[in-house]
Amino acid sequence: MATKKQESTGLLKLLEDQLADIYYAEKQLLKALPKMAKAATNNDLRAAFEGHLEETQGQVQRLEEAFSAMDLPAKGKKCPAIDGILEEGKEIMEEFADDAALDAGLVAAAQKVEHYEIASYGSMCAWAEQLGLHDVAGLLTETLEEEKGADEKLSEIAETVVNLEAEDSDEEEAGELEEVGNGSGRSAKAKGAAAKGMGKGSATTTKPNRNGKR
Repeated sequence: MATKKQESTGLLKLLEDQLADIYYAEKQLLKALPKMAKAATNNDLRAAFEGHLEETQGQVQRLEEAFSAMDLPAKGKKCPAIDGILEEGKEIMEEFADDAALDAGLVAAAQKVEHYEIASYGSMCAWAEQLGLHDVAGLLTETLEEEKGADEKLSEIAETVVNLEAEDSDEEEAGELEEVGNGSGRSAKAKGAAAKGMGKGSATTTKPNRNGKR
């Protein structure tokens, strides 16, 4: 006769809970990455998003293997944290759609996701090892290393390309504003000089003659 599976408690329950959390997060990221890649204007950044999309697909499969190894159904649990981070990324894509800082904003949004995942996978790896679930720990560690690599790649793109592009754009705009300001200043000076000249001309034509007549 089949017996009801005993409910997990303690660290095992926490691991199961966080596996469901990160499974939901990875599924949501599968939907978000293509949109981020499409929005990116920098080719290296677009390629990074597309490459990480493939990695994420493999990460979802590893999580399903981890669920199977723990005799659990592969089921996600709604994660408000990742929903908030991805919503912020969506807002950046909308608000900076025509701005040179768009790619810099996309990198920041993507790295927030990576940092969340790195923290989550790092904790779960430690818990799985402590519980003696070495196969599960191995699967999670493989994904953890991929997340760290993705974060490093984004930092490299930001430092060498994206942030510099945004900075150059800001300098160009500042230069244009300065030129406009200088032009206005020159116009004001010209008008002042003309007015002063007119004043002098008027003064010289009104001198009285010896009889006191003008």
